[in-house]
Amino acid sequence: MTTKTQPKHNTNFKNEVTEGLTSFPKYLSSKYFYDKKGDSLFQDIMAMPDYYLTGCEFEIISNHTQTIGELFRDRENGLDLIELGAGDGKKTKLLLKYMSENNFNFIYKPIDISENAVELLAKNLAVEMPALTVDAEVGEYFEVLERLKGFNKRKKVIMVLGSNIGNLKHPKAIDFLTKLKDSMLPDDLLFMGFDQKKEPQTILNAYNDPEGITAAFNKNILTRINRELGGNFNPEKFKHWEVYDPETGTAKSFLVATEAMDVTIEALQLTVHFDKWETIHTEISQKYDDKIVRWLAQESGLTIVSSFTDEQEYYKNYVFKKA
Repeated sequence: MTTKTQPKHNTNFKNEVTEGLTSFPKYLSSKYFYDKKGDSLFQDIMAMPDYYLTGCEFEIISNHTQTIGELFRDRENGLDLIELGAGDGKKTKLLLKYMSENNFNFIYKPIDISENAVELLAKNLAVEMPALTVDAEVGEYFEVLERLKGFNKRKKVIMVLGSNIGNLKHPKAIDFLTKLKDSMLPDDLLFMGFDQKKEPQTILNAYNDPEGITAAFNKNILTRINRELGGNFNPEKFKHWEVYDPETGTAKSFLVATEAMDVTIEALQLTVHFDKWETIHTEISQKYDDKIVRWLAQESGLTIVSSFTDEQEYYKNYVFKKA
């Protein structure tokens, strides 16, 4: 088992914080929610009854483990199983266990932006499945896409779970999917989760818990700026706000300034002014239906091989090949 850690993303963090907080309207990237504290908060979110996404995808993979596993299998040469945004690997472990117990010849390569998440996953797998070959890596999706082309000696299966594709607006999602397609050979597969459109209140409840865990998760980016870049944000002066547009299928998260203030960030030599009720846009969570997913696939040069859904049809995992 090996873990490769890319250099810290401090320069990217500085550049993106500067760009986001000097823009109008202001924004920050949700990928920076994730550090040790953010990972822990996200575990709490996934355990919330109203956050249906994790449970639905776990149900799908639990109920279809064999079918999905056999779709992945290559009896002649084996395969590379590459997961982008691996997190704690809870759902993936169902497949890893099946594949390990049924004579699959494979290497598991989890990739995540959170160094903490990658290290924890690698350690847990070393204990739970000591015979499994794991080649873990810290990195961002778009950074690793070019390197995926190097996995061309045998079949590869790329997994993106948790509806992480939903953090990208459609043009960026098409760009991402196109780059994935460009890294794929004819026999390669892409296995990806898409949260489905549904009752709007169900979606709002998933991101707007009364306990304030999602609010703390969003505000963690302000805490990171304070700790890593010498900022003096007071997170208590920001209110987490969630909206959902059922027409576009877009849920948006904001941090809203509850009073006028100036925030100084020493490492950036930057002072940022906030008017009362001014917003920082922190995250989008796109929702889909079959029609939109087919369109995204077509625009990206992919074709849908199969799909799996949960009992309530809240969520779907699609299997794609190169068109």
